[in-house]
Amino acid sequence: MKMCIAEKPSVAKEIAAILGANVRRNGYFEGNGYCVTWTFGHLCSLQEPNEYTEKWKQWNLSVLPMIPSKFRIKLIDDEGIRKQFAVIEELVGKAETVINCGDAGQEGELIQRWVLTKAKCSVPVKRLWISSLTEEAIKEGFNKLMDAGEFDTLYAAGSARAIGDWLLGMNATRAYTLKYGSGKNVLSIGRVQTPTLALIVDRQKAIENFKPETYWEIKTNYRGGIFSSVKGRFTTKEEAEAMIQKIAATELEITSVERKKAMEHPPKLFDLTLLQVECNKKYAFTAENTLKIIQSLYEKKLTTYPRVDTNFLPNDQYAKVPGILKGLKPYEALTAPILTGGKIRKSAKVFNDKKITDHHAIIPTGVFTYDMSPDEKRVYDLVAKRFIAVFYPDCEVANTTVMAKVGEEEFKATGKQIIDPAWRVVFGNTADKQNEENVLPVYEKGEHGPHLPEIQEKETQPPKYYTEADLLRAMETAGKQVEDEELRDLMKENGIGRPSTRAGIIETLLKRHYIRKDKKRILATPTGIELIDTIQNDLLKSAELTGQWEKKLRMIEDGKYDVTHFMEELKSMVNEIVHFVKHASAKTIAVAEEEDEQETPKEKKKRLPKAPAEPITLTCPKCGNGNIVKGKTAWGCTLYKKSCDFLIPLVIAEKKLTQKQVETLVLKKETGNLSGFKDAEGNTFSGKVKLDGDFRVTVEK
Repeated sequence: MKMCIAEKPSVAKEIAAILGANVRRNGYFEGNGYCVTWTFGHLCSLQEPNEYTEKWKQWNLSVLPMIPSKFRIKLIDDEGIRKQFAVIEELVGKAETVINCGDAGQEGELIQRWVLTKAKCSVPVKRLWISSLTEEAIKEGFNKLMDAGEFDTLYAAGSARAIGDWLLGMNATRAYTLKYGSGKNVLSIGRVQTPTLALIVDRQKAIENFKPETYWEIKTNYRGGIFSSVKGRFTTKEEAEAMIQKIAATELEITSVERKKAMEHPPKLFDLTLLQVECNKKYAFTAENTLKIIQSLYEKKLTTYPRVDTNFLPNDQYAKVPGILKGLKPYEALTAPILTGGKIRKSAKVFNDKKITDHHAIIPTGVFTYDMSPDEKRVYDLVAKRFIAVFYPDCEVANTTVMAKVGEEEFKATGKQIIDPAWRVVFGNTADKQNEENVLPVYEKGEHGPHLPEIQEKETQPPKYYTEADLLRAMETAGKQVEDEELRDLMKENGIGRPSTRAGIIETLLKRHYIRKDKKRILATPTGIELIDTIQNDLLKSAELTGQWEKKLRMIEDGKYDVTHFMEELKSMVNEIVHFVKHASAKTIAVAEEEDEQETPKEKKKRLPKAPAEPITLTCPKCGNGNIVKGKTAWGCTLYKKSCDFLIPLVIAEKKLTQKQVETLVLKKETGNLSGFKDAEGNTFSGKVKLDGDFRVTVEK
């Protein structure tokens, strides 16, 4: 009997149907010489510290670091898991061959190997390695089963990653909690979450410490084209005014017109991070939500394996392109020019075997159904159109640079014009609005005429707060934080965390109250800021740590680095971190308590602290740069009288707004229905306080 073990019941069902194992048993399918069973995520984990030795049961700084001589796995304590594992264990005992049909990636390999190890599997093991769940892909995969030994280095890398995360997380978390915690809460430290938090904190500090500087620019309008002085910024208004007086009465003369044609490639195919970024920008989906949607599309056989970090396809995928395009029925108007236009384009920017890791980019499978939720349709549309677009010709644009003189002063205007939209037709008119702007009039060298100069007063702007899309990008590259060029190149591929885990890391930071969301912006809480300030060991909070780990883990996966060397280096680092904390000066970091979802509202009420909740930071809804603070007569923007005039009076129609009502007004642009207002005749009324289109405060009865 051949036993197949898949990563979840739905996948096991698909495989069983194709293999002819049509008899449903308790925990598996059977038939045609096969038994097909399943896991559901992690059935096993590394043992807890207290399971290695009694002395690690209590949290005590003196017993750190905790470094087991040999790591052991255990079955997770859950009735459903125990029941399913018993089925797997029984089937493994009867099997002649086991076929690992787990998720085709590092994490999937780790999950299945741990389960088979725990089940004491001693028979030969084969590996099914596929990138989609279509019938064709599954049949092809079973015809090309691989020896499990070919994936030993992949498992070694996954195992090293898990052990490394255990060593760092367990030891650093206990060390920092015991040294700096208040005694009630855990200060969670992690290889990925801590440098991610540091990114957010560093950006927030840069914004808060930013001091705007005023500068002036001179621009002039000549026949509808805007020219800028090549001198750039003026540091004083007097300099700018002097130049205006100098050029105002002098005609502008065109000294050169340079028009260069350029070709723009279609956008890259999606990897998971790029898809999450696009969905956050376009639909405000969280990274976690996007992952759930694309995973659902994969399980519906509509798209390929989603947890990928490459934008490329292998060369052998090229032969399948016509079939996939023909299967995209709702997009026939867009696929027809490709399918009827002769040989389909094959670009090295799309097909490159050297850029393929575990899997290729996310693309449609060619299977289509209308059985999709509205959000699934949105994500599928993004994936399908990206795939179609890469087979269209490059877009032809004209970049125009016009130089001019006004007396002795030089001016410059630039513009871009789309000559042949090519692949842009796939995305419609909104593909890239900026390229449709600033199309310059036709100028001839030597022409001259009057112009309209003006001084523009501007302020230097601080960096922007991270949105989830920006943070995902920063997690993916983290390039600016790494000095070593080799590490920087590696981090462009892997960065902080893996594509499949980045969404979870953001959610973990939110759950632990280290960060919070303010509309689309991600802000660090006081706890998050204080935690990063307290961690003096840069390896714990810098992207460099992850870069070093990812480099060595990838080398382990490729069979080019010894796991034992990696583990010795890791143990040395953990020892260094614990030693540093033990000998550092003590302080206490306050942590906002997490609410237990199992508690009743009454129990929650009993646990509420007596101290009032800390006020949240409110960003000015008008300028988006300043913060809202309370003054003597009004709430207003911190940039008031500088570059913003936003105010909310303390008293509106004889009613004093509470801080909570002001927060609601700023965040939602209107309050709920409030009572206690008085009109000019002294009559009381109820109404909503709103911000109109010009951000003026109004009361709507």
